[in-house]
Amino acid sequence: MRPFLLQSFLYSLIFLLFVSCKTYKLTGVKSVPNSEQTVENLYFSSNEDYVYKCQMDIYKNHVSGILIIKKINENTHRVALTSDFGNKLIDFEVSGNNFKLNYVLPDLDKKIVINFLKNDFQQLLKQKYPVSESFENENSKIYLSKVDKKRYYLFFNKENNLLKHIIYTKNNKEKIDFTFDAKKHIFADSLSLQHKDFKINIKLFQITETE
Repeated sequence: MRPFLLQSFLYSLIFLLFVSCKTYKLTGVKSVPNSEQTVENLYFSSNEDYVYKCQMDIYKNHVSGILIIKKINENTHRVALTSDFGNKLIDFEVSGNNFKLNYVLPDLDKKIVINFLKNDFQQLLKQKYPVSESFENENSKIYLSKVDKKRYYLFFNKENNLLKHIIYTKNNKEKIDFTFDAKKHIFADSLSLQHKDFKINIKLFQITETE
C-alpha cells in the first residue's frame, strides 16, 4: 500500500467522522409472531480458512488485498489482511468483547484505523442474535435483535432460508449494511459492507471455499 494512499485513507476517515447518519426505520413489512428465539449468522462458523479478495473504497481511494478469516475458538476469529503482493498489513484476533492486535504495518498503526477495523469485524463476525421482534415482506423473513443501544435487522430469504442482509444501527441511526451472496449457510461467496456514516465500502469475493 503506497504512503500517499495511507495518508489519504486516514484523512478520509477523520473527515467523514462528521458526516451524519440517517435514522433507520423498517418499511414495507408486516409484524408476525416470533417463530425463533435466536437466529444466527453462520457464514464464518466453520473452522476452515475463509479466503477472500478484498476491495476497499474510502472516499476517492481504492485499496485491494487478500483477507483471511479463521475461527480459532467458539468466540474468537483471527483476521489477516495482506497486500496483493503478499505483504502483511494487519493481523488481529477479534470476538464480541475482545480485540488483540498481533501485527500492524506501522503506517496503519493509527487509533482511528484500528477502531474502524475492530468495530467492523465485531459486527461482521457476530454469530448469535436474540430475537426481539419478527416481520416479513414478500421475499424475506426479518428478525429484529436488540442489544443495549444496538439494533440488528436480519433478512433471511424465504425460499432457501439463507441470510441475505444485516442492517446494524446504533441509537436508531443506520451504521453499517452487510449484504451476502451465498449458496450455503456456512459460506458467503461474496459480501459487501457499506458504512452509512463513513462513506466506506468493503467488498469480499471468494477465493477458496470451505466444504
